[in-house]
Amino acid sequence: MSSQSNQRAQTIQGTQGTQGTQGTKRTQRTQSARRTHRTHTVIDSPLGGLTVVAEDGALTGLYFESHRRRPAAEELGTRSDEGFEETRRQLDQYFTGERRAFDLPLAPAGDEFHQQVWDLLKRIPYGRTRSYGDLARQLGDPSLAQAVGAANGRNPLCVLIPCHRVIGADGKLVGYAGGLDRKRHLLELEQPARGKADRLF
Repeated sequence: MSSQSNQRAQTIQGTQGTQGTQGTKRTQRTQSARRTHRTHTVIDSPLGGLTVVAEDGALTGLYFESHRRRPAAEELGTRSDEGFEETRRQLDQYFTGERRAFDLPLAPAGDEFHQQVWDLLKRIPYGRTRSYGDLARQLGDPSLAQAVGAANGRNPLCVLIPCHRVIGADGKLVGYAGGLDRKRHLLELEQPARGKADRLF
């Protein structure tokens, strides 16, 4: 076989291999999507109905009514109250002041930077606050404060991942996907009685 024929054969084989790989990846994505079981429920709270979303046993979203960046209804999955009993119990305890930390399986979807910021949010203690600059410094780069704010705003699991505990550098309330009134309510709920007179918000 001539060298030109060999080159053509290699090209065809390479193309077929690429197409085969792409086809396999498409099939895997389709099968994965089919395996994912997404459901949601609505839990009553002092802040209105909380829409909680789960995929395959892990919580992926918690959204307020009129929530900024709330997913479309068709993206929430099937409505079902089954499987959310423990989530409901722990949220009820939190809003009545009986619980300070959640013990629930969480699986928020986000890129690596988002995950780093959300992990920092989970480490902010109950009743305490941090600024965007504080979190940026924890990441090793104070110039990341604005990016931290953007990641904070995209947290899909409000309350459970406490993005409400992030405030401005001057101690004032700043944006919140659920609205500043809800943010204020959550901070007041967690505020120790001895510190209420010193609040800036």
